[in-house]
Amino acid sequence: MRVQEILLLLLIGLVAGIMAGGLGIGGGIIIVPAMVFLFGFTQHQAQGTSLAVLLFPVVSLGVWNYFKAGYVNFKFVFIIIIAFALGSFIGSYISVHLDAKILRRVFGVFLLLVSIKMILNK
Repeated sequence: MRVQEILLLLLIGLVAGIMAGGLGIGGGIIIVPAMVFLFGFTQHQAQGTSLAVLLFPVVSLGVWNYFKAGYVNFKFVFIIIIAFALGSFIGSYISVHLDAKILRRVFGVFLLLVSIKMILNK
């Protein structure tokens, strides 16, 4: 791995971390497009890499700040964790069986719809 690649990966991780801590986003919106456009990953590789980042407690310090400020509802967290784990398994199973071109378009449309809703919603 070249120094340029390492520096770029560090920058991507830093931006994703700032966005995750500040806006609650990161993997899908920052890491996936960066892997596709900057490193030439397929959509499958980018999504798998982004999910692998979440295996480790990378957001624990961000959660700690929100917890200290009283902004974490652990009752909701535990329920969502159970559903998220099941949904992640189902979603990844479906995604790895989709054509890469279709998967990339679905991902792009999802980001577009979410951004439009966020911009136009009162």
